[in-house]
Amino acid sequence: MKDYSPLQKAFEKIATPFEHFIHGQATSGLVLVFMTILALIIANTSLYDSYLHLIHTKIDFNVGTWKLSHSLHHWINDGLMAVFFFLVGLEIKREILIGELSSVKAAILPIIAAIGGMVVPALIFLALNSGSVGENGWGIPMATDIAFAITALVLLGKKVSKPLVTFLTALAIVDDLGAVIVIALFYTQEIQMIALALAALSFGVLILFNLLGIRSILPYFLVGIFLWFFMLESGVHATIAGVLAALTIPLRPKTPPVMFTNHTRNLLDEFDCYPVTTDHVMHEKQKAILQNVKDKIDSVSSPAAILEHSLHLPVGLVIIPIFALANAAIAIDFSSVGESLFSDVSLGIIFGLIIGKIVGIFGVSFLSIKLGIAHLPQKTTLSQIFGVSALAGIGFTMSIFVSDLAFLGDEALIFQAKIGILVASLFSGVFGYYWLSTIAYKTIPDQSEN
Repeated sequence: MKDYSPLQKAFEKIATPFEHFIHGQATSGLVLVFMTILALIIANTSLYDSYLHLIHTKIDFNVGTWKLSHSLHHWINDGLMAVFFFLVGLEIKREILIGELSSVKAAILPIIAAIGGMVVPALIFLALNSGSVGENGWGIPMATDIAFAITALVLLGKKVSKPLVTFLTALAIVDDLGAVIVIALFYTQEIQMIALALAALSFGVLILFNLLGIRSILPYFLVGIFLWFFMLESGVHATIAGVLAALTIPLRPKTPPVMFTNHTRNLLDEFDCYPVTTDHVMHEKQKAILQNVKDKIDSVSSPAAILEHSLHLPVGLVIIPIFALANAAIAIDFSSVGESLFSDVSLGIIFGLIIGKIVGIFGVSFLSIKLGIAHLPQKTTLSQIFGVSALAGIGFTMSIFVSDLAFLGDEALIFQAKIGILVASLFSGVFGYYWLSTIAYKTIPDQSEN
């Protein structure tokens, strides 16, 4: 038989769910870079007025006398981003139950490193902004953009080990969980108790679905819509509904893998018993067997795994880039950019993301390893942990999201925040990549094994 081409082999290579996740994040990061640059170009050309008109266009939904009316920008940040947070919730659940965070020994380092990487940046920001109008932005430098950070590691190829990629991924998942908690507890405006109670009731129904063993995605989707709407009306940020809904999606398969193997093997043996016709048309019984095999495959795949796999590309290639296009369009007034860049808000974010992440993540990791609380991942050096700590200063998506919540309605502070986020993220990305590709790479004893 003729050999497949290398490209064909690459397409047919079997990848684990984690590898799919990494490749999806890397692809998302590259698209995100393009959309960010596009947004900045639009904001500083004659297209900006048309752009503003578009994102402030009202989109209404009417049912009788009931009306839901928001701008396109609002629908993107509260609607589309709820899907992003739903995916974040699925990733958090997977990591805690069966991933890197399911083992205390493996999870302790990324967990305490992530906590350090959230607390220190927030403290640095508060040190510069405590008591000022920008004080509420302390949550902005806490975030890490997992797509950008993993993209940098993937571009480094064999210069970084898989355990290092796993460490960054687990750290970023804990960071995302921290960001969700901060948004829910500290960036919520006035609470509407009736709507919040209805949201809690919807969440309870989703939990009941899980306990009853309902595996069809449709019921979760329908009730999830109500959960999102009630959360939106309650005053708690609507994207939290995405995380809550994700936590109720069944993660365990209906059929144990061993049982699946035995049943499938028997079915395939039966399939082979039927003679192949000259025109390669299957016997009717073979068609029934194939359908049975498909049912077995569906039963061994959990709804959470199916959804996570299905959502990675749409979220990474559509939702996050659209969010970037709607939020990274910063019209730069070069006559005042220096004033904005050196404002307390901007400097708090820059120092928080650049210095705070390194001190928080690397500092806590170093102390934990030296004290024997945690262990360094295999094929990983402390110098590489330092480089990853620098990459974690790429805050972008989540930082921009939090800045809009922290400084709601104050365009001047939002502008200062976004300038700080862009500068810090760019520096962290370039510095982290350089450190890992040159300085840290030279410290690896046997580079051929990496």
